[in-house]
Amino acid sequence: MPSANSPRLRIQYYRSAIGRSWRQKQVVRGLGLTKLNQVVERPDNAGIRGMVAKIPHLVRILEPAPAAAPPRPAARKS
Repeated sequence: MPSANSPRLRIQYYRSAIGRSWRQKQVVRGLGLTKLNQVVERPDNAGIRGMVAKIPHLVRILEPAPAAAPPRPAARKS
């Protein structure tokens, strides 16, 4: 089980796999991508990097997501 602070990759599916080989389509599905412009987060390990390396013309690696700001406390009503 990966820890909460383990490095993550944000991967965007930006070009269609129509007309590509069935192997490339399987890699796209294996990454969990189903729709164009969809962004998924995956652990940054050699396996995921290898999958992305097989289809660099179909996906983009995005910048890491910014840390979520803590929620602001609700205003009190008098």
